[in-house]
Amino acid sequence: MKLMRVGEAGSEKPALLDADGKIRDLSGHVADIGGEAISPAGLAKIAAIDPKSLPELVPGRIGACVAGTGKFICIGLNYSDHAAETGATVPPEPIIFMKATSAIVGPNDDVIIPRGSEKTDWEVELGVVIGKTAKYVTETEALDYVAGYCVSNDVSERAFQTERSGQWTKGKSCDTFGPIGPWLVTKDEIAEPQNLGMWLTVNGQKMQNGSSKTMVYGVAFLVSYLSQFMSLHPGDVISTGTPPGVGMGLKPPRYLKAGDVVELGIEGLGTQKQTFVADR
Repeated sequence: MKLMRVGEAGSEKPALLDADGKIRDLSGHVADIGGEAISPAGLAKIAAIDPKSLPELVPGRIGACVAGTGKFICIGLNYSDHAAETGATVPPEPIIFMKATSAIVGPNDDVIIPRGSEKTDWEVELGVVIGKTAKYVTETEALDYVAGYCVSNDVSERAFQTERSGQWTKGKSCDTFGPIGPWLVTKDEIAEPQNLGMWLTVNGQKMQNGSSKTMVYGVAFLVSYLSQFMSLHPGDVISTGTPPGVGMGLKPPRYLKAGDVVELGIEGLGTQKQTFVADR
């Protein structure tokens, strides 16, 4: 299934995209796309509904594909070819940092370049949405705790991230720096999360063209690994790293400015399109 949230910010309705590309209203069956609704039992309940029995929604703004995210966990330098372009070595264990949940926006919402930014950058990433509480799970069972996958743009301000003292979070958490969606694609539709084509363009120019197969640490490993340090809850999102082609890796580096348009997508998971605007 392709689950989504449609409507103005703060008033989104839960919905699904049917086989004909029509958006169907789920609000008569679930309160939102999150929590119990994305548990195994909740997803089974939604799957049992005949989409044609649901009211059709007029296409409009698409919100973030999951509600109630408590943790937005990101993995750094998780593609060997991306690590190489930044001059870094592949870490012996995953690099973990948090992106503030206040950064989450819809997949096509404007992205605000923060005041003082000169190095706002792009990163297409595979997002993993947790469907039930995971704690101390093994790699073998880890995917049992995944509700599905989504496209994530881990927008980053590189000077805030790496040139100022402290950790990466402040360069990753600016308002609007976390577009996710358009859909939460349930895991039954994605047979192999480690073999998905990924791409990103800036003003129509292809910048990233990679695949999740070059991940250093795969989805199952990451879910298991993270669960050793913290419980993962329904609605938590793991953004799993980016392939090469980010602005900071170019020679010379290239960064985003007001008016730039970024489009990105992952095979089977849909596309995003954002216009970058200056903070007021």
